[in-house]
Amino acid sequence: MKTSIFAFSIIFFLFTIELFICITAAAPEPVLDISGQELRTGVKYYILPVIRGKGGGLTVASTGNNTCPLFVLQEKLEVLNGTPVTFTPWNAKDGIILTSTDLNIKSHVTTTTCAQPPVWKLLKVLTGVWFLSTGGVEGNPGVDTIVNWFKIEKAEKDYVLSFCPSVCKCQTLCRELGLFVDDSGNKHLALSDKVPSFRVKFKKA
Repeated sequence: MKTSIFAFSIIFFLFTIELFICITAAAPEPVLDISGQELRTGVKYYILPVIRGKGGGLTVASTGNNTCPLFVLQEKLEVLNGTPVTFTPWNAKDGIILTSTDLNIKSHVTTTTCAQPPVWKLLKVLTGVWFLSTGGVEGNPGVDTIVNWFKIEKAEKDYVLSFCPSVCKCQTLCRELGLFVDDSGNKHLALSDKVPSFRVKFKKA
């Protein structure tokens, strides 16, 4: 009987340790820029590709003959950093941006004829493909603003942007974002199972 109790205690202890390790590994952690500094709210950053040679940072621009909305695109030239953005988490602590945390992303555009707010949101364009565009709402988390919330996730030594909001108890899409090339050759940041994840890094603007 004592042997059984001892064995059960060992199994329970190992299970507790394993559970603790899993919880610890999944816990949010500060997002770091390319200089090793923590990303902070209110500070402007460029979102750059980890793999260079195929384009520059993320920007917002109109496509075709339309002036609005502005779509989130990758710069065609590698030397261009793109348009700086700020991150606003719904529950920021000490102003630090954490992984796996719902946040709004806002581009800081200097000149544009589009009067829409520069906050990112999902916009369905094609069957099974959602582009990221401006026109979102900052703050006010809930089912009515669900398309405005994104996350930064750790991907080994890199980061990816994802849409998998947890600001409300509602069913939503959940996927890492990638680059979708349209018929004109524009590389759209998009949510689709047709594109691989786009690994990024952050540079203080």
